[in-house]
Amino acid sequence: MFRYSLFTFCFLSVIFLYSKGQTENRRKVLVKTIDSILQYQVSNSLIPGAVVLVKKDNNVIYRQAYGYARKTDCNNQAISLPEKMTIYHLFDIASLTKVIGTTTALMYLAGKQQLAIDDPVSKYVKGFATQEKRGITIRHLLTHTSGLYEWYPLYYRSSSKQETFSLISSLPLRDSVGKHRRYSDLGFTVLGQIIEVVSGMPLDQFVRQKIFAPLGMHQTLYNPLKNGWGSKIAPTSFGNPYEKRMVYDSSLGFTVKDIDPASWNGWRNYVLAGEVNDGNAWYANGGVSGAAGLFSTVNDIQRMIDLLLNKGILRDHAFIPAETINGFLNKDHFKNGLGWMMDPANSFMKNGPKGTFGHTGFTGTSIAVIPVYKASVILLVNRQHTGLSAKGEYYNLNPVRERIFKAVLQYCE
Repeated sequence: MFRYSLFTFCFLSVIFLYSKGQTENRRKVLVKTIDSILQYQVSNSLIPGAVVLVKKDNNVIYRQAYGYARKTDCNNQAISLPEKMTIYHLFDIASLTKVIGTTTALMYLAGKQQLAIDDPVSKYVKGFATQEKRGITIRHLLTHTSGLYEWYPLYYRSSSKQETFSLISSLPLRDSVGKHRRYSDLGFTVLGQIIEVVSGMPLDQFVRQKIFAPLGMHQTLYNPLKNGWGSKIAPTSFGNPYEKRMVYDSSLGFTVKDIDPASWNGWRNYVLAGEVNDGNAWYANGGVSGAAGLFSTVNDIQRMIDLLLNKGILRDHAFIPAETINGFLNKDHFKNGLGWMMDPANSFMKNGPKGTFGHTGFTGTSIAVIPVYKASVILLVNRQHTGLSAKGEYYNLNPVRERIFKAVLQYCE
């Protein structure tokens, strides 16, 4: 019996060590692949720098910084000693604000039954109590099916948060409610307003006190310069050249007929570092919006992903009910969830298995989460710091995101 037990023990030990060795080999292949992709991007000056974090089964598989956080000074002149990127650098996460901040805040409030996702927006925003808009619900805003404009240069007609809220309410709809999915920054700006109305707190204070502080996300905040953060911020662009093009260049499809492009000229003329890149968030909302404005680090973002993968459990307590999270991550007929994107046709989560969700940000940020493997990949790139191309575009990161996600999928399978 003893010999048999010893044999079994040795046999199982060999199997365990073999399996562990195989896992380590697969990890090395993944690391080599990601290194190859991002080192090439940096070496060929396609991007200034990047930070990547891959996690699976509560284990960090790979976390690394590449290249540089800053290569030019405030006047957009090359500096002799570029600032190296670190995993601790703060990024303007752009539209990741919609999911890391706004969507999570709505999960939290819905979980506490302080609002319902199918509530009409007019219950909280009087300007939506019109014949045209009274059918719009919070769900419509979360799924980008409200019919609101995708984008509008609010700062041409507004210079404060309250003026902005009133202006959005006064704008006509572009589509019939619920008929089309058109990704709308304006819709998420309204969601930020709803959070303020329900909570009785300014949006930035609410998410920081009720969401980020309990999660230990102490490096996630709006307006970092105004809140004492003075170092390790990855800059974005020199001013807002692409957004200015959105106003002036009708070929992009954003020019609004009732706006004279020359009627406002408050464009910033310096490298943006610690000021949100998004013009509507900065000029028309004081840096705080439900659509954009948050700054964060790769480690903080991972804390939020961990919460979602753990079905809302934080330190053995239900921070957000599992059924609430499941409801938000339930794919609709437009192939997306509430706030979160879930369509596997998107390059940053291309061909992801059922339940995969994520989001991107215009500044070069992205998240992809694969619940079936309890895995995630965060990629933060300061792509705007390179400036616009000759065609007036920022560098397209989609092929990079797709290749990294594919490598992570192969590791998990």
